[in-house]
Amino acid sequence: MFSTATFLWLTFAVWAPEAKPLAKRYYNSTESSSPLAFRSDGTFQISVFEDLHFGENAWDTWGPQQDINSVKVLNKVLDAESPGLVVLNGDLITGENTYLENSTTYIDQIIGPIVDRGLTWASTYGNHDYDFNISGITILAREKRWPNSRTTQMVFNPEAGVSNYYLPVYDGNCTAESCAPELLLWFFDSRGGFLYQQRKGSGDRVGQPNWIDISVVNWFRQKNAEFASTFGRVIPSLAFCHIPTFASRVLQAGGVDPNTEPGINDDYPVAPQAEGWCPDGVNDGSCSYGGQDIPFMQAISEVPGVMALFSGHDHGDTWCYKWDKQLPNMTIAPRHDVNLCFGQHSGYGGYGNWERGARQILVFKSKLKNLEVDTWIRLEGGSIVGSVSLNGTYGIDRYPATNNTKTYCPTCDYNVVTPM
Repeated sequence: MFSTATFLWLTFAVWAPEAKPLAKRYYNSTESSSPLAFRSDGTFQISVFEDLHFGENAWDTWGPQQDINSVKVLNKVLDAESPGLVVLNGDLITGENTYLENSTTYIDQIIGPIVDRGLTWASTYGNHDYDFNISGITILAREKRWPNSRTTQMVFNPEAGVSNYYLPVYDGNCTAESCAPELLLWFFDSRGGFLYQQRKGSGDRVGQPNWIDISVVNWFRQKNAEFASTFGRVIPSLAFCHIPTFASRVLQAGGVDPNTEPGINDDYPVAPQAEGWCPDGVNDGSCSYGGQDIPFMQAISEVPGVMALFSGHDHGDTWCYKWDKQLPNMTIAPRHDVNLCFGQHSGYGGYGNWERGARQILVFKSKLKNLEVDTWIRLEGGSIVGSVSLNGTYGIDRYPATNNTKTYCPTCDYNVVTPM
């Protein structure tokens, strides 16, 4: 028997006419779905699921049960929120636990709750999405079997990873092909993990760099310049990548205030891009950090209009911090303020028992002129924590501290939530 999601997919595959994208409106996008747009009330909401880690321990009863629990998290959050876009921000699958024959079929479980609600989604890929039996390319091919996917590939350098692309968001009243986007969403592949179907002479897997490649940085700068030239103004933007930058680690070392930067701060220190690599590109365990993410950090802090960068990877960190000055032991002086945010561990796979949930981002078109967005975390139990406004006074404004709740599952009972 087909699930509802499978039925929708089969119906679309058989009956849907070929979509014809509007060239100017999509501005080089390869998407064929309807353009993303603000609602009639001038808002656009994004639900961000981090570190779902499907496919863990597939050979016993524990692993598949965790996937069932993770689907419940998706359902709970999406029942409570009404996003215009769902973002799957890396580590969708625990690739080291998967088999070549079925490594990407977990995508169908992940996106079932999204498709069942008629929603659309976009992914970045994380370090666990790259391994001997799985890769960004194979995951993307699986995602593209479904009509609601907006994940794509726009940078084809073999060193760039896969999930590097942008999505424009338009005014809801826009009907002309030449409309300028009101908001840009940038997706970056921070790579990591291991190369697909490659082994060393010793038989060991071949490690992959865990930072955003310079070819992607150059593409990001070029495309932003093209947007500004074409439309005669800076277009506000949000960015997503799985592994955080080194700036998040330095900000954390300076102290995360539970009232001005509310969120869990249990993963210390942050595990950033280029961790474990030497400056010369050697990864032999002799270096703690190679600095290869510096070009990306420079771009994020220099390109006008970037309001926030959202990452996952560190399951026990859920705070946002404004990067507005040069930090100790860093050579980068940000030209523009940018908020560096973590999401919430969403999956029952992966380490940690922090209560699962998903970060929500609410963009008001009226607030974009001041580069402001609102954000909060919706937990699986239904409560909201860490509700803040990323505005000019973020980092000064005071908010309630986030309760650090844990979800234990000795018998895989979904709603056993115990305060720490």
